[in-house]
Amino acid sequence: MTPEEDAIRQLQEEDSTARRQAADRLGAIGGTLAVEPLVQALRDEDWGVRTIAEHSLWQIWCRSGDGTADTLLQEGIQALKREAWAEAVATFTQVIERVPEFAEGYNKRATTYYLMGKYAQAIADCDATMARNPYHFGALSGEGLCYLALGQLRTARDCFRRALAVNPNMPGVEQNLAAVERALHASGNGFD
Repeated sequence: MTPEEDAIRQLQEEDSTARRQAADRLGAIGGTLAVEPLVQALRDEDWGVRTIAEHSLWQIWCRSGDGTADTLLQEGIQALKREAWAEAVATFTQVIERVPEFAEGYNKRATTYYLMGKYAQAIADCDATMARNPYHFGALSGEGLCYLALGQLRTARDCFRRALAVNPNMPGVEQNLAAVERALHASGNGFD
């Protein structure tokens, strides 16, 4: 049994401390094999396991398996934090060109486009993220924010619902969903 498989097995332990440790270890060593068990752990009865599982998923998702691409991703994140939008887009584009199947390159570029108000480009990159990683609750939530900004409330609502179906531990997304549902109800476009 590999260390990753052992940690995945420990996610099923009765002891919440063991499950927390397993989720944390998967963030450090896990790969695609660990994603689905960590997504399941987002529904664990223990808040700590859920929180660590979410953090571990982000850690896994930020590893492409290509050291240069991973370095570029971190450089793009730093540009994003500095609000150097053009630099961030260019850097994330380099990541995508280097490792086209790496979902997080698209997701980070989508975030940048969203912050730039380029919602169509952001939506396209969210879709590209989801095509590569169907569990990416961040991309689903981000796509919902784009549709919200465009005034497409029903589509925004659907994105927020899908994000919460994957990860029910996102209070900001819950708040956005509630606000959209209130607006749809008030406008007579109601619930389906």
